[in-house]
Amino acid sequence: MFVADIKRVVEQVSRDKGIDREVLISALEEALKSAARKKFGSRIDIEVQYSDETGEIEVFQFKDVVEDVEDPTLEVSLEEGRQLDAECEIGDSLGTKMDTSTFGRIAAQSAKQVIIQKMKDAEKDAVYANFIDRRGEIINGIVQRMDRGDIIVNLGHTEGVLPVREQVPREGYRRGDRIRAYIMDVLHESRGPQIILSRAHPEFLILLFKTEVPEISEGIVSIMGAAREPGVRAKIAVSSNNSDIDPVGACVGMKGSRVQNVVQELRGEKIDIIPWHIDAAKYVCNALAPAEISRVIIDESNRAMEVIVPDDFLSIAIGKRGQNVRLASRLTGWHLDVQSETKYNETMRSGYESIVALPGVGVSLADALYEKGFFSTEEISIASVEDLMQVRDMTEEGAEELIAIARQAILEAEAQAEAEAQSEREENALDGAATPDDETVAAEAENNGPIETEAEDVEENALDGAAAPDDETVAAEAENNGPIEAEAEDVEANASDDAAAPDDETVAAEGRNNGPVEAEAAKASAAGDDAASEGPPTEGGAAGGAEDTQH
Repeated sequence: MFVADIKRVVEQVSRDKGIDREVLISALEEALKSAARKKFGSRIDIEVQYSDETGEIEVFQFKDVVEDVEDPTLEVSLEEGRQLDAECEIGDSLGTKMDTSTFGRIAAQSAKQVIIQKMKDAEKDAVYANFIDRRGEIINGIVQRMDRGDIIVNLGHTEGVLPVREQVPREGYRRGDRIRAYIMDVLHESRGPQIILSRAHPEFLILLFKTEVPEISEGIVSIMGAAREPGVRAKIAVSSNNSDIDPVGACVGMKGSRVQNVVQELRGEKIDIIPWHIDAAKYVCNALAPAEISRVIIDESNRAMEVIVPDDFLSIAIGKRGQNVRLASRLTGWHLDVQSETKYNETMRSGYESIVALPGVGVSLADALYEKGFFSTEEISIASVEDLMQVRDMTEEGAEELIAIARQAILEAEAQAEAEAQSEREENALDGAATPDDETVAAEAENNGPIETEAEDVEENALDGAAAPDDETVAAEAENNGPIEAEAEDVEANASDDAAAPDDETVAAEGRNNGPVEAEAAKASAAGDDAASEGPPTEGGAAGGAEDTQH
């Protein structure tokens, strides 16, 4: 015997690993075949048989009975064959039992590797078969480790993966934490079955409610749909098969106990429970709660709805960053466009005016078109002749002409808009360089004195040809230092538009006072007064520019 007490080993491994007995027996047979070929070569004809009664595996080698033996490993003579089987004839295949104890250590090691590999494959298949039927269920596990943001969860006999995309934002887990997740998919890969988990899937929310609400598990209350923004907010639609049972109240529970359990599992995610309705418009109105709805315009062909709400409820209907209308759209399956009553009325009025402005269309025809649901020139341009002929006194020729007029008007409007946009772009290109500088000056004028002075200098230099900064320098130096004042005076004289005037003033001042210091001080004082008189308008202009930018 190559393997002793095979039956006991097979039964124990099958029980511990959850592997079918037939799979294990097949693995053992394949292992013995591999061992025999390792010992005697791959050309020999081997057959392995397992006896369920004795629990033994027998290995037989088959040889063809021939008259003249050319290959002893594959053939046997008739004389030798009849020693084993007296009834054998030429052409028969004669099997002889092999002694497995002679296979040797290398063959035994090869058989061991085959058995291990076969058992691993069988174990993978068993895990896959076990979990493939559990897709769509909630499972409990323990966080084992983190792998590049993914959470590896120990599920007992195998591991599950909670990818980053299926995790709830702001949820944090550490090794050893218990976790509940939704089995989203089971993949059969070469390295083994991969179980994909999710905590962000809408079905996870539905299954949690089924767990907490007995009426749902009993079939009295049905969940018609769910939409989530994981970790932030969710909407779930419910319906009751019994008119005496309130589906929303059943899900909320006494003092909100049932829904609170779900919220705790989802780490504080807000849940809106809304009643489902067979009418799509009513269903959408329920989904947009708590906003009030004035009217709903349905576009069946595009599966879209235009929802009109009072001005005070516009922000509520849209929600924070469009969250409420986005979840309502996912829940109902309709594309929703929410508008205020004011904007809607303005749109309708402008559309009516565009129809009246069409050549050959008066108020009477515009009213008739309006009654049939044509609220703008755009709608007329894309309408069919058959639709327009439903308008009173509208002929086929008139409908075709009206469509052509509407299309021409739209083309002209688009051309005019493009021309205006091009003109605006050209103006911006010409004035683009000045605007950033003005904004910079305005921003600096509100914060920093020295920078404010520099902004004034920039403006005054542009107007006076760089004379103002030199005047300020002369005024500052006049109080401290005579020689430096003289140099500043020369700079001022050179910057002046009339070169002769500063020289005359200098001569007159020196003749009266017999000293350059007083003349320089006077001149500096005058320059300071000029700069001070020019300063407020500059600051006012800068501040004004800042206000314009803010608006």
